[in-house]
Amino acid sequence: MSEVRVRWQGHRMHAELNVTVDQKLSVEEGHNIATRVRHELLHELQFLSDAIIHIDPGNASGEKYHQIKQHQHDGVPVHSHQTEGT
Repeated sequence: MSEVRVRWQGHRMHAELNVTVDQKLSVEEGHNIATRVRHELLHELQFLSDAIIHIDPGNASGEKYHQIKQHQHDGVPVHSHQTEGT
């Protein structure tokens, strides 16, 4: 795993994970890994109500590969889609 985010919402937890896999895996194999990871987390963590699993290829793992740099299109002013602190 390259990154894990967990937050409480009321009395339940929600998790988001980036899981790094071999970049040579097929989309189907990556999907199967994500399904297994989510299933295991839901069984192991009592207060977890949902988990979003994002699969990253080993050669492009982590949030820095998901950032959208400043750009301009469709007459919209120059902008980025980065969140606070990134």
